[in-house]
Amino acid sequence: MALLAPLRQTERPAVSPRFLALNPTPTADGLYSLFPEGRDRPALTPVTPEEMPEPYRKLLVHTHHMTVTVEGFYGQSVNVTVLDSVRAGDTYGRKILLSLKESGEVVQFGIIEVDLAALTPPVRDEILAGQTPLGRVLIQNNVLRSIQPVGFFRVELDAAMGEWFGLCEPQTTYGRLGVIFTGDRPAIEVLEILAPVSLRAS
Repeated sequence: MALLAPLRQTERPAVSPRFLALNPTPTADGLYSLFPEGRDRPALTPVTPEEMPEPYRKLLVHTHHMTVTVEGFYGQSVNVTVLDSVRAGDTYGRKILLSLKESGEVVQFGIIEVDLAALTPPVRDEILAGQTPLGRVLIQNNVLRSIQPVGFFRVELDAAMGEWFGLCEPQTTYGRLGVIFTGDRPAIEVLEILAPVSLRAS
């Protein structure tokens, strides 16, 4: 599957009041508010881990980077495509797709919001370059971090997201919200939605 071309990063000094500081309990509404003109807003229904079927539960209910998790599940590395990005001072947000390196299949959609001041200049620069998945940047730079999921949800895919995932008709999938801490400081908020997957060995 061919990936969408990445969009050019734009500077938007005033986005919304919540864009000034990260929250240790992010919300989907808050992260989507970074991109108010986006057409890719599916219906999200909160669920408990026990309500998620496999393999979604195994893919989402953990304290690891999703980059590593999806690479292990599919057996190949992933590339990142930045669909849109915003920046206000030291706070940076972006909307992304992760795709399999060999097949180009899109396996995850995400929105992140990053407190750049919580990271070293080399890590900041690599994140802003948008060429490497976030998890890989943090791992390769040995950033001291902890990952805390704060919510899970069932996702009824809309037309835009279904198109990215190569779907011909609406389907259901699952996702999560989380916070990545550097030390005891919330540094990165994440919303991660998986492409629909079937049962397979992992």
